[in-house]
Amino acid sequence: MRDDIAQALVDAVKHQDKRRTSTLRLIQAAIKDRDIAHRSAGKDPVTDADVLEILTRMVKQRRESVQIYEQNGRADLAQEERHEIAIIEEFLPKPLDEAELKQACEQVVREIGAEGLRDMGRCMNALKERYPGRMDFSKASGVVRELLK
Repeated sequence: MRDDIAQALVDAVKHQDKRRTSTLRLIQAAIKDRDIAHRSAGKDPVTDADVLEILTRMVKQRRESVQIYEQNGRADLAQEERHEIAIIEEFLPKPLDEAELKQACEQVVREIGAEGLRDMGRCMNALKERYPGRMDFSKASGVVRELLK
């Protein structure tokens, strides 16, 4: 995954795409920050799963920024954030659609043998392990909650 990002950065620099170059550099900086944090804690370097988590968090932060900018009448800044989201999402796996999300939740509830809301945490942990970066976990928690009622 790191190699894909590095190659995309090289291509963006060659094509003189400033927005793409700056966004890819932000991604690499976030990954390096996590690498440094892991090294100082005595852990292994960042894995692909960690990179997925970083990218997912970056997209989430930008979506929140888009909402704030739109509420404050700054459509120009909101549009810039949307462009960054599109670039970051190129490196994320295809997200599950509504039907796939519901099916995945039902499968996890069945496999775990969840019987009530007290099993909600176990279900969500299983979903996070199986579908990192592919699922909106706030929607998934709503689906799991309905299934467990």
